[in-house]
Amino acid sequence: MDTTGTLDEALERLHNSGPERLGRLTNHAPMAVEALAARGQAHSVHRWLDLYARKLEEFPSRVEPVTDGSWFSALGDPRRAADWIGYFEREIAERPWREVLTQWWPRLLPGMYGGSTHPVIRVGHAVRTLLSGEVTEPRLAELAHGLGYWAARHRTVAVLAPLPGADSAAAALDTISPIAIQDGGFSARLDRVTALPVWAASVTEPSDAYGHLAELVRAATHRYATHGHGEETMLVHAATAPNAVLRTLPALPHALWLSSLRAAWTASAAVTAMYAPATSVAYAPPGTFTPEEVFERALAHGDEHVIKLTDTALDVGDEPALAAALRSMELSAPLG
Repeated sequence: MDTTGTLDEALERLHNSGPERLGRLTNHAPMAVEALAARGQAHSVHRWLDLYARKLEEFPSRVEPVTDGSWFSALGDPRRAADWIGYFEREIAERPWREVLTQWWPRLLPGMYGGSTHPVIRVGHAVRTLLSGEVTEPRLAELAHGLGYWAARHRTVAVLAPLPGADSAAAALDTISPIAIQDGGFSARLDRVTALPVWAASVTEPSDAYGHLAELVRAATHRYATHGHGEETMLVHAATAPNAVLRTLPALPHALWLSSLRAAWTASAAVTAMYAPATSVAYAPPGTFTPEEVFERALAHGDEHVIKLTDTALDVGDEPALAAALRSMELSAPLG
């Protein structure tokens, strides 16, 4: 993790910006700069931010403070993003960050599908930094921004009918049928998901949840190499959303791990149903590229989703995962 102070500088710079732009598009910069810093590219953070700056908007206006007595009525109201961020800034200033996270994780987890799953992904990046490096004010503030964005975009899914699944995560993803009408935005498509295959339902021990979640991240990352052409941007989240949950598990009590596994599967499976193509393609092996070289190529490409998927692919670390990262660079338009 970055020890130069660059990540903290970047986060302070970004906390003057809102979590979204144009009322619906996520600000990916905090997640991307954390990934760059985590992968030894802190020296490139400000240069990348200069390119991304045109996608930033000013921090939104506050409406009314969120309090312990009024929070439920403000949940899922994107107009209250600034209020929610302020609430979590106060909470984290007064209590240990893990304590705040543990209290709010089960409240927010059922609504991890809002904001196209970006809020939980932002929280996952923030938690990784706090667990692996020095705990600083900008990094604590970033967790507050992530949790606040999640609360403001909190969105649950309808009760889903269970369909036959499979034993492995990869096989279960293969059983998913695309929704009948694949058009419109994330929210509209999510409304059309009414049933999903069952996977890992027999897991009852929290100690087993971590391994199954890691399996899901690996399977979804591999799948992007062969199915990413269905929607090069949105299918990234089938891997990065469960990986955000995986990164957060070590900061949570074991009692919350099973519910986290279930929510992560629903997110990954739903995104697959919403955007998967009808047919797959063969993937090209990454050849002689090392993981570090693949990440350098992602940085040179610059697209925020490419950077985040490559970051997840390096967590997985095998050949199909690196192929998925390279595939995302082929499919996505560079930042510029």
